[in-house]
Amino acid sequence: MDENGSEIEFSAFPYKPYPIQIDFMKALYQSLEKGGIAMLESPTGTGKTLSIICSALQWLVDQKQKKLDLRTGSDMNSNGKAEDQRSSDDEPDWIRNFVVNKERKPPQDKIKNKKFGSTKVNNKKEREVCKTVRDMLSHNGGVEGVQDVAVKRERKNGVEEVGDEEFLVENYESEGEGGAGLKRRGGFESSSGEEDVEDGLKDEEEETRLKIYFCSRTHSQLSQFIKELKKTKFASELKVVSLGSRKNFCINEEVKSLGNSTRINERCLELQKSKRNGTSKMKNLGGGRRVRKTKASPRCPMLRNHKIQHEFRSEVSQQGPLDIEDLVDIGRALGTCPYYGSRSIVPSADLVILPYQSLLSKSSRESLGLSLKDNVVIIDEAHNLADSLISMYDSKITFSQLENVHSHLERYFQRFYNLLGPGNRRHIQILMVITRAFLRLAHDKDVDSAGSTCSTAENQTSLDSSKALNEFLFSLNIDNVNLVKLLRYIEESNIIHKVSGYGDKIATLQNNVNGKIEEGSTLSAFRALLGILTSLKHNDGDGRMIISRPRLTCSGQQGGYLKYVMLTGEKIFSEIVNQAHAVILAGGTLQPIEETKERLFPCISPDRFNFFSCGHIVSSENILPITVSRGPSGQSFDFSYGARSSSRMIEELGMLLCNLVAVVPEGIVVFFSSFDYESKVHDAWKASGILGRIMKRKRIFREPRKNTDVEVVLKDYKETIESLSSCESKNNHSSCSGAVLLAVVGGKISEGINFSDGMGRCIVMVGLPYPSPSDVELIERVKYIEGLDATFANRVSISSSTTECSNGDIHTGFDILRCCKQRGRQYYENLCIKAVNQSIGRAIRHKNDYAAILLVDARYSSDPSKRSPQHLANKLPQWIKGSLVSKPVNYGEVHKMLYQFFKFHRKKESGQ
Repeated sequence: MDENGSEIEFSAFPYKPYPIQIDFMKALYQSLEKGGIAMLESPTGTGKTLSIICSALQWLVDQKQKKLDLRTGSDMNSNGKAEDQRSSDDEPDWIRNFVVNKERKPPQDKIKNKKFGSTKVNNKKEREVCKTVRDMLSHNGGVEGVQDVAVKRERKNGVEEVGDEEFLVENYESEGEGGAGLKRRGGFESSSGEEDVEDGLKDEEEETRLKIYFCSRTHSQLSQFIKELKKTKFASELKVVSLGSRKNFCINEEVKSLGNSTRINERCLELQKSKRNGTSKMKNLGGGRRVRKTKASPRCPMLRNHKIQHEFRSEVSQQGPLDIEDLVDIGRALGTCPYYGSRSIVPSADLVILPYQSLLSKSSRESLGLSLKDNVVIIDEAHNLADSLISMYDSKITFSQLENVHSHLERYFQRFYNLLGPGNRRHIQILMVITRAFLRLAHDKDVDSAGSTCSTAENQTSLDSSKALNEFLFSLNIDNVNLVKLLRYIEESNIIHKVSGYGDKIATLQNNVNGKIEEGSTLSAFRALLGILTSLKHNDGDGRMIISRPRLTCSGQQGGYLKYVMLTGEKIFSEIVNQAHAVILAGGTLQPIEETKERLFPCISPDRFNFFSCGHIVSSENILPITVSRGPSGQSFDFSYGARSSSRMIEELGMLLCNLVAVVPEGIVVFFSSFDYESKVHDAWKASGILGRIMKRKRIFREPRKNTDVEVVLKDYKETIESLSSCESKNNHSSCSGAVLLAVVGGKISEGINFSDGMGRCIVMVGLPYPSPSDVELIERVKYIEGLDATFANRVSISSSTTECSNGDIHTGFDILRCCKQRGRQYYENLCIKAVNQSIGRAIRHKNDYAAILLVDARYSSDPSKRSPQHLANKLPQWIKGSLVSKPVNYGEVHKMLYQFFKFHRKKESGQ
């Protein structure tokens, strides 16, 4: 029922909905009415996407109608034409506060306080800052001979140092030192490369609308959402737009050929900054000040004609909901940019469809101009939301990139020293001090346990360590750097483009390659450094700095990087929650929900949170989940880290599969914990002859490591099952009857591939796929989460006692996990069980589908009457847990249950 007590109808649902679908839609609708946060769980294969569309968009249409009625009623009351209109008090507060057709303020011009002409420099202040820089240079190794070389203006390597004016950075003075920001020589210049593009795309201010933002993880999932949306009446009633990355949208072949997302973004923005003069107009700056602003055109040919860009908007509006491929096709046909074209539609859209990154990242939201204020956010596939969110704020730079940046800075400083103002000299020197300090970490002898010998698999991980941010800065003696001012300088001065551009020019001349150097590599390295510097602004306890030193291999020193790892997403997610009217987290398996609540919104009040979970559309007779604790020979299954590689365990697993191929029809999918373990098992089976025995009944396929090869393997797997199953139905004496797919938990197959019908008659989960404790980032998160419930003193104790030994050693990782008593251990276990749930949920895809699910490890088994709430079996999805045979039984009983299960369904399919 809605807020007025009437029954909610979902007339847009294109089929007769199942009861569980109606329950889900009602729960979603009521959550949107109430506002706040809701977690809604609907098993994979139950029509979750269509249910989300029909309930959320029905609510949106209802709100639009209510606001229209409210506005009409208000107009009638003011004209004396209606006396009994419903009071606005009947509306929720957030609706009354939502202003319809409010006058949008034009975006504020990004005008800095610029001063032209000479500026007096505070000599005392200058001397103090220069002294600080000299001290830092001295402590961190200095920049030997830089000034002497610059004064002499020597020619190096035969390169003529003339005609480099385009690379000279503008004079810069930071606040409090005689001015603010850049000093330009005569004229106004926008600080944003995208401002003119946006101005050209928006002729008129759009109406402010109530919006729903729908996001999911992958491009294919968003395309599926649009496909389902087109089945409903909302496709023609509402304005819909899809957003994506430049890489997916770009139709400029020169830019697209760069391949890498970062390089495509950089090139796109660079093209916008290279403008051709056009018309000009006077702009009022306020306070009686006016300036003439030149309306410039970007050099990208796909953005020159604003008229065509408006044709793009019109074409999109006429065609209804379109995915990225459709938008690209329209953009290519018209010869205009679909990336900026789709962005221009956002203000007038009712539904915005976009990937995780674009909505969860604050910088991405600001770049796209997305306003969450009083709007609705729906996040699908939210089972790993906490980890996905914090990973977006990670940053990384390799030591080879640092070497590249440092050498370019030194070369630039030498070339332009006499032409640079004191502000530029000082900031460039600080950048060199920082890069030099970072590079010292690559050669820190105190932690290099590999010595002078070649690294092996056992000692390679010992070169990884972690530090808190303050500890990291103090250890490098760069804690006195004002990062806020430094980052402002980098942004305002355009220094990274100047330095990388000059460096690329010199490299071209020196290498005599006719300009065919790897464009963008230096710029990407600068961007990586900028990411690390930005990360250092976070609070000390929000993240950790991972230091992975280069490995000394027989072929030389390789690898090594610095990486900032965010540990908490609470503050980041609170920005979304506090702005939006409602945030919906949807997924096939969201259990255990307590972990998500504690990591993303621990302080949410009960009246602002709702959880709903519906059952599956399949009946209990269509699934057979069994815990398999023993193999055919009676050997207990133990796939823990220390026991899984034993020849006895691998052989017993092979014997189990030999038995399964004889009783399970069509396709079997076997999930392993890692590619390495799958490879070890496959090779052992091949050597022992077990593989040959299996292949007498079913063909074997293996998940490739490269995602690009997965589609080919799946196509062959499906065709094999269909052809061999067809042969078996015609010839009951056929020995070969399907296929086996060896897959990996966490790979592409386990996350997004559906094994409906014959492709997945049996899912075999081998062991418990716990993440490796040798992962330094994982252990840092475990330590942080374990300390969430502790006092400050205990938290410091936990951190200090483990920091020194958290160096990537797997045994140390296990020791830390054993020290965890509460949330840290639960988080580690939840990562495992969520991976299991995602994998085993791949099989049942529709009401008449059926499959067996085998959980192969003694640790899954338990007596339900004696099972603790924290037991792994209790964290399985409800639709599986309700039918789970978890009491330990011998393999003979398992085989009997499987035989009867598939015999029953064969008869059912044949109509007997």
